[in-house]
Parts: sequence; C-alpha cells; structure tokens
Amino acid sequence: MKRLPLLILILGAVYLLSTLRPQRDKTDFKLNDLNRVPVLVNGRIKPLDTVARTSLLTLQGRQRLVTPDGRSLTPAEWMADVLFAPGKADTYRCLLIENHEVLDLLGVKTEDGDGGKRFSYDQLRLKLPELEKQARLADGVEQPLRTPFQKQVTTVRNRVILYLQLKTSMQMPDSPDFLAELQQFEKALPAGIAAVLAKQRNEPHDAEAVKVMREMADRFSYMESLAYLRVVPPAAGDPDPTNWRPVGSTLLDAFGSAKINATVMEYARLGHAWRQGDTAEFNRITLSLHDELAQRFAPEMRKSDVEARFNAAQPFYSSMALYVLAFLLAVISWLKWPQELSRAAFWLLTLAWIATTIGVFTRMWIEARPPVTNLYSSALFVGWGAVLLCLFLEKFFRNGVGSVAGGLIGFGTLIIAHHLSLTGDTMEMMRAVLDSNFWLATHVVIITIGYSATYLAGFLALIYIFRGVFTRSLDKATADALVRMVYGIVCFATLFSLVGTVLGGIWADQSWGRFWGWDPKENGALLIVIWNAVILHARWGGIVRARGLMVMAVFGNIVTSWSWFGTNMLGVGLHSYGFMDSAFYALIAFVGSQLLFMVIALVPLEKWRSNHDTPAAA
Repeated sequence: MKRLPLLILILGAVYLLSTLRPQRDKTDFKLNDLNRVPVLVNGRIKPLDTVARTSLLTLQGRQRLVTPDGRSLTPAEWMADVLFAPGKADTYRCLLIENHEVLDLLGVKTEDGDGGKRFSYDQLRLKLPELEKQARLADGVEQPLRTPFQKQVTTVRNRVILYLQLKTSMQMPDSPDFLAELQQFEKALPAGIAAVLAKQRNEPHDAEAVKVMREMADRFSYMESLAYLRVVPPAAGDPDPTNWRPVGSTLLDAFGSAKINATVMEYARLGHAWRQGDTAEFNRITLSLHDELAQRFAPEMRKSDVEARFNAAQPFYSSMALYVLAFLLAVISWLKWPQELSRAAFWLLTLAWIATTIGVFTRMWIEARPPVTNLYSSALFVGWGAVLLCLFLEKFFRNGVGSVAGGLIGFGTLIIAHHLSLTGDTMEMMRAVLDSNFWLATHVVIITIGYSATYLAGFLALIYIFRGVFTRSLDKATADALVRMVYGIVCFATLFSLVGTVLGGIWADQSWGRFWGWDPKENGALLIVIWNAVILHARWGGIVRARGLMVMAVFGNIVTSWSWFGTNMLGVGLHSYGFMDSAFYALIAFVGSQLLFMVIALVPLEKWRSNHDTPAAA
C-alpha cells in the first residue's frame, strides 16, 4: 500500500503523455496535414482542425459524428466531406433539434434522427423555407420574451446557415466537378471578357459567351456572400497579414485578370482528389499548401500547428478525468487508507492542475493575451486558481479536504467551460473596448482570482455541512481546520475582489469616462466585496460561529455566480453578453442547491452526526 500513491501518479502521467502523441491517420489520406492548413475566420487565423471541431460543437453539441451506415467520422473527415463532397455530407445527421414543435414544423420524427435529435440537411431541405419564415417572425420578438419554439427556430436556422456557409467556402455545392468547371471557365475567360466588353461598347458580340460569364459571375457572387472561410492568403507584399479572402471574391477577380488564382485552383484539385479517392494527389496538395504558407507566414503557421496539436491533445478533457479520480480517492481516504489515498489524491490533483496550466498557457501564447478574455477562459481560470489554492490547503492541512474541494471545483469549472465552448470559437477576437492586455492582465485576472477564492470558501463550507450532517467523519480537529480554511480564504477573496473592483473602475474611467456607473456587472463585483466583508465582520463581532460562518460562505457561491453569469444575461449594461437559456436554468438550479445546503446547515446541532459538539466548533 505504501507504493500505491506512486503507482497512481505514474498511471496518471502515462495517461497524460498518451494524449500528447500525434494522432495517426485512420486512412491513407493524411488528414492531419489538412488539419494544420490555416484559414481566416472571424478575424483570426486558425487551423482547419479548429474550424471543424468548433463547427461540429455549434451544429450538434459534440465533436463525434456517426454516418447513417454506422461509421464514426473524425472532425477532419466530416469537414473534408462538407468542403469537397457536400452531397455526401448532406446525408450526415449533424443538425441538432431539441424542440418537438420544430420537429413537426420540419416534418421529421425523433426516430429518424441520431439519438432522436440530430438530423441531416437532406432530411430538412424541403421545409427550410418554412423554417426561415418562422425564424424571421421570431427575430421580431425580444430574446427574453421568445417562446421555446421561437428560440429553437432561430437556433436551428442559424445552424443551417452555418452549414451552408461551410459548404460554399471552397466550391459551389451543386457542382459535380468544380475543378473541371474552373478549368473550362479559365479557358473561356479571354473570349468571354472580350464579348462582355464588346457588348458594353454596343459592338457585335458573342451572346452565348456573355451569358456564360454572367452565370459564372452570379455563382461566384453567391459563394462570396455566403462563404464562412477565407482560405486565399494575401498577395506577396501585402502589408496586412490578415487580408485573407474567400474563394468567391477571388474568383470574381478573374474577370479582371483573365486568370484564376493559383491557391483557388489548388483547393479545387484537392477537392477533386478527395472525391476521386486519389490519396497521393490529396496528400501532395495538403503538404504543399502547408509548406508554402509556412514560408510566407512563419509566426502564424507556427501557432496554427501548435493549435492543431493542442486540439488533438484536449488537455482540459484529460484534466477533467483526473479531477474526478482525485475527488473520489480523497473521499474514499476519509473512510479507508487515509494516508495512502489522500497522498494519491493530492498527486493526481497536482497532475490535473499541471495539465490545466499547460492548456491555459498554450491558449495565452496562441492568442497573445492574458489568461482571461471571455466567459470560457474565465471558467478555466476560476477553476485553475481555486485548485491552486486547494493544493496549498492540502499541503498544509493534509486532511483530504483540499483534494476533495479541488477535484470538485476543477471538474465543475471545466464542465462549465465545455458548455460555453458550444457557442463556437473560444479564442475569438476581442471587442474594441476590451482590447487592452494591461487591464486584462490586472483587473480581469485579479477579479477572477477573487471569484476563485470566494467559490473555494463556499465549497469548503459545503464539505463541512455535508460531513457534519450526513456522516460521522467531521471530528473536532477536521471541523476546526475547515473553519480556519474558510476564514483564511474569505480574507484572501476580500482583498482580491476589492482590488480587482477598484482597478475595474479605473479601466472604466479610461474607457467610458466614468469610474462607476451602477452597471449590473459593477454592482455584482461590489456585492462580492460587501458580502465577504460582512462575513468577516460577523465572525469578528461574534455574531456567527462555525456553522454561521459556513452558511454565509455558501451564500457567497450565489453572490459570485450572480456576478459571474447572472449579470451577463440581463440584456442591459455595458457588460451584458446576451441571454443564455441553458446557463439561466443551470444558474437557477445551482442557486437552489446552495439554498438547500444553507437550510440543511441550520438543523439543530443535536441532529448533526459529527463527533464534535463543543460550542466553539458549532
């Protein structure tokens, strides 16, 4: 048993290292090379792998996709079919619909979908005009006032639009052979341009050639208007490295130059090779595209390559598994083998925290930003900071409490981050008012550490209440240690919340010309400071003892959750990021659970199953 902690640590390390191995291609197509090819989306250069993963999450809520014949596709395989073989991709059930009224509107049944809620574009195609009609009606209703049907209609319409945008990024979806079409068009360009110019001068011209040119211009304009990806890099000598262009607009330029852009032709050849199963040509083109761009955009390509590897390793999902295991080992240590299992839990928690740290710092390097830039990254950082504090607590107290709290908070915040990632790219461009690395590194980081500490105090209080009411494991020494932990963490949280709030006011003064404006987010930050100060004064004044301190600390979870998420969903103020239905219901459920624990903690002391009954501890 003495070597059990070391064995568990080794197994955990082996598991983490196994996620870092480069993934092998399942077929002869080198899709890993395709994954690394960069594109520009929403102002950020990113690998196609990121586009594939975030698109699948947005469309269907998960990255795994199963074809109608039961094959499991990777995000890269799905993306290749969407870009180059859209007819096949139209049969894949990747559009999530969770409302029965919307299913009825679109004429599909749950038994026709994957899991009863994922459907293909082909299944919805005939009813899409009705979907658009209902979505337009819903657009006229304010978000908080929409019915569940209206909310789902607009969501499904947006998913369909994203899918169509992806389909038209590389070629016309209805083209049986886009490469042959472009080659024929390029041959006809000189005569076609001459015919168009002759018509403009009212001279004799080839009417058929003019008609063909007009049809092609309409097709390319359609691609330009709908394309999601900008895949054509800027020309040599362009001072703006982000001046990438979609295929459609580049093809329209051919009417002036009488020649199709070489990169567009390469992508057309790539699509032809994919459809024909020509692995040698496909692999040659993907590697060529990558290497050519690596010479011209070395820094961007380096980040693109690292991001693709980062996506494949998925360090936060690995950390999630380790946090759960650390939590379970720490809980079991209260019942059996306390020394061995608590040490194993501590080491696993440390390992999970290191993996999270690597993930957070990798994101920082890719974005060239401090760790917190949006709600997703705030969830990562809240968990990271709380687990770091838990490691210190466990190091000093050695009673398993730090490991239990760290595993619970680490897992919980990563679950929150996962659900926040369903909205799309988690490393999107910053809003102009937030585009300040100095304030992101000071105000945002410090206030988020305040969140972490306040949550940690609340979760330590939950452990105290749970063990005291439902188990006999809360002896006097453990209870006193928990009281000291919560008191110290509340002091820490008060300091960071206060400093972070003051720094936020200074930033607001520089950005908006006023230090304080009673914005909901500002009020939320102030509430955290005030509540933590109330806890301390109640403790200092003898108004509350141990149980009262714990009840107040649990209510700190509610106050912090309101500041973190609740204020963002009000739809008012400069910090409002939009109403989120799933987050709203999750927030209400969390608040309800915290109120329940507060009520449980107030049961008469004689009904607690703890082994401590001194007034000082109560």
